[in-house]
Amino acid sequence: HPSQRTISEPADQVVCRVCHHGNRKSSTGRASGMKLGRKGKDVDLFVDQIRAEGKDVPASGAVRSVKATNSAVTTSPQQQPQSVHLMIQEKVVVTAGRDGGLQNMEILGMMQLKVTDPEYGRILIMIDNQDDRPLQFQTHPNVDKRLFTSDSVLGLKQANRSFPINNDIGVLKWRLQTVDEALLPLSINCWPQEAAGGSCDVNIEYELLQTYLELQEVTISIPLPSGVGDPVIKELDGTYHHDRRKHLLEWRLPVIDQSTSTGSVEFSMQSGAPDDFFPVRVTFTSPKLYCRLQVGGVQIVEGGSVNYSSSYTLNTDRYEIV
Repeated sequence: HPSQRTISEPADQVVCRVCHHGNRKSSTGRASGMKLGRKGKDVDLFVDQIRAEGKDVPASGAVRSVKATNSAVTTSPQQQPQSVHLMIQEKVVVTAGRDGGLQNMEILGMMQLKVTDPEYGRILIMIDNQDDRPLQFQTHPNVDKRLFTSDSVLGLKQANRSFPINNDIGVLKWRLQTVDEALLPLSINCWPQEAAGGSCDVNIEYELLQTYLELQEVTISIPLPSGVGDPVIKELDGTYHHDRRKHLLEWRLPVIDQSTSTGSVEFSMQSGAPDDFFPVRVTFTSPKLYCRLQVGGVQIVEGGSVNYSSSYTLNTDRYEIV
């Protein structure tokens, strides 16, 4: 195991991968912006409306993949997004039992579109869905649900109108809910055990179950009993930080991926009971989505592919072992 060391709090970071895709620019003339919702209403009405739930779309109809016609180039998040930019975000919520078993897991995804050039307001977005798990999809009410169900393509019901310009527009949501422990991104096994003389030994191990993921800035926070001194670290993968004010041991790992798919920490406290070390909480971010879903391409309604950029992020909303 690497040498043990205590580190100070890092600044919060947001990990975001921006991909640029492109080929020829369409010669189609500029399209007028569509005022989504009732006729005569402003585009702002749609921006507010987008926060409401869309219509249900059966998962079975949207599993056909559309192959990308453009090659993806990974660039840094600081680079300027294209005139058509797609932001794909997922949040994971997990409640797992300390003795094993998964009480609940939810993956909540959202795809947002931002168009900054009116020339590209009338577009179709191809979705490449390679996930065979039971995802539940929702399209926004102004998006053509039948087109998405049959062809995995996102476009407006009124194809002659334009998406709003210079607004972040939610066009697709998805959800995966399960109690199958094998579907956890990261499993945590925490074993506190009382030892001789009233002390308590704690062993914690992690395992990356979805090995296609790359988890970054991972922090596993373990509560500690108060008033019994500092934890004595015996073995450690990664680094740790003892937050004396919050009575927490923060086990930190910069990256968990296929090459570092397992790891452990072992420490002891002068006294304590097993219940003192729960709930264990986990935070991480990732430039890869949990669901095997991505943008397959963007086209003008009349035909012709469009330059676009896309970003993908996965974050923890709440991840607890209770």
